[in-house]
Amino acid sequence: MIKIRCDGREISVAEGTSVAAALLGSGVLQFRRSVTGEARGPLCAMGVCMECRVTVDGEGHRLACQTLCVAGMEVTTA
Repeated sequence: MIKIRCDGREISVAEGTSVAAALLGSGVLQFRRSVTGEARGPLCAMGVCMECRVTVDGEGHRLACQTLCVAGMEVTTA
């Protein structure tokens, strides 16, 4: 198991887990907001829909479904 942080909260996940799976598994359902303010989260889980974008270690617009968790990773949702 490794630990990552999401919006200041520590989450323990198995190494190799996608960020999307880690967040959903810990109860985070909203990953970002649309331009009109609607909550968005993973839809396709294969990198096509772009709805699961989060900020990882300060780098914005990372696809949570395509990014694997790394120990100490800092994830920010919007």
